[in-house]
Amino acid sequence: MRIVRIAAWRQEQPFRDGPYRVSGGREATGFDAVVVAVETDEGLTGWGEMAPLGATYDPAFAAGARAALAEMAPGLIGCDAAQPGAAARRMDALLKGHPYAKAALDMAFWDLLGKRARLPLAELLGGRYGDSVALYRSVSQEAPARMAERAARYAGQGYRRIQVKVGGDPEEDVARVRAVAAAVPAGTVLFADANGGWPAHAARRFLALARGLDFTLEQPCATYEECRRLRAQCDRPLVLDESIDGLPALVRAAHDGVADGITIKLARVGGIGPARLIRDTAVALGLMVTVEDTGGSDIDTAAMAHLSLSTPEERRLHTVDFNAWVTLSNAAGMPPARDGRLGAPAAPGLGVEPRLETLGEPFHESG
Repeated sequence: MRIVRIAAWRQEQPFRDGPYRVSGGREATGFDAVVVAVETDEGLTGWGEMAPLGATYDPAFAAGARAALAEMAPGLIGCDAAQPGAAARRMDALLKGHPYAKAALDMAFWDLLGKRARLPLAELLGGRYGDSVALYRSVSQEAPARMAERAARYAGQGYRRIQVKVGGDPEEDVARVRAVAAAVPAGTVLFADANGGWPAHAARRFLALARGLDFTLEQPCATYEECRRLRAQCDRPLVLDESIDGLPALVRAAHDGVADGITIKLARVGGIGPARLIRDTAVALGLMVTVEDTGGSDIDTAAMAHLSLSTPEERRLHTVDFNAWVTLSNAAGMPPARDGRLGAPAAPGLGVEPRLETLGEPFHESG
């Protein structure tokens, strides 16, 4: 199954709920996505998508992804798309680093493999554990009262897991968590996510002030070393997100006993293949796992859903329905979320059909 053509589109995807804010004043008004199509000599087309959350969240930015894709695509023509691992190695030979720029292509290779095998991606990635996965909804960083209003609205839509954006002034952050906790139904699971925004002393202050509140702490400090030093003072479950940029980071965190769980973002690690390896290793090491991404619409959400459902239930935290965050649907076939849970398509590969009318003209074509 040789690659004969690669096309790529830029797609701007505005947020439904306005600007999305995390620690440090970082803000985005939508996703700036890359959508790719990989065509083969067997008449099959694989699709992929990636979208960095601005240019200040991860070492990734949308214009860089577009430039990198144009750099790699000509060298992939003629490669066997039925071997995603070998195709990934070819990308590494064409461009060192920049995993975020490779994620959409890797997703398209896996979509092609599933279509050729006539199997949904979940079945290729380990099997389908249940019919749906729990969803969380993130509450953008604002004043506590406004965040409580948003959280109550999301709870009313069926979400039973709420991620509260913190990472600023510890006293105000505790007020944010308290306000959200008071606004949502009993039994709602809360995550306090700092996105690496606290220095260690502020994280310790937050933990001291937050005694009595029930939540999981997510990526309190920017560096792994700071999170490791904080672990001894943290009596809550601790999830690492930004620190998990590859398999070595996971192995180190497990060895040091820092993380109770990890969040794997497809674009951060380079796509479905690397994410699967990290996921399977984390499961074997006894850690809880979230599989998601930095952004995107229906194509990317389908990939997240398949990887999440193929994660054993006892090691699965939740995922996120990014396609519900944005105003633009770029593919048909994603099951709608129900009661705060998301399923994965049953058709082969990703199981979605791109809405070609949303794409416009490609910014790059090879082949």
